[in-house]
Amino acid sequence: MAAPAPTYDLTLLLDSTADDDRRKKILADAQALIGQHGTVASTHDWGVRPTTYEVKKHAAAEYHLIQFSSPAPRPLLEELDRTLPITDGVLRYRIIKLKPGIGEVPNLKNATLEDAPASDDVEDER
Repeated sequence: MAAPAPTYDLTLLLDSTADDDRRKKILADAQALIGQHGTVASTHDWGVRPTTYEVKKHAAAEYHLIQFSSPAPRPLLEELDRTLPITDGVLRYRIIKLKPGIGEVPNLKNATLEDAPASDDVEDER
């Protein structure tokens, strides 16, 4: 029996001063790209939060998490790594491959930094 497709987290920090339409388009484009190569498992809007340090001269960003899986992830990961850094409105992004059996994503929309989960549930390699 084939192993299930790995699950990935795509965390996006979007420019909170950009137009709402621009931020919605970035999210829609990312989800559409993932949909071409795999499946979006869940999306989470964590709202505008302060960053620990300035990112591209911004002290706050709009945080989003997209969980996805793909049976052949390499082309998708390469495309995300190619397009996201050059997309206006994306301040920072990170893609993490999750360990099998990871639980539910916490709702961080109204949480503080002290409420954030530990980072023991991620793998270093894609």
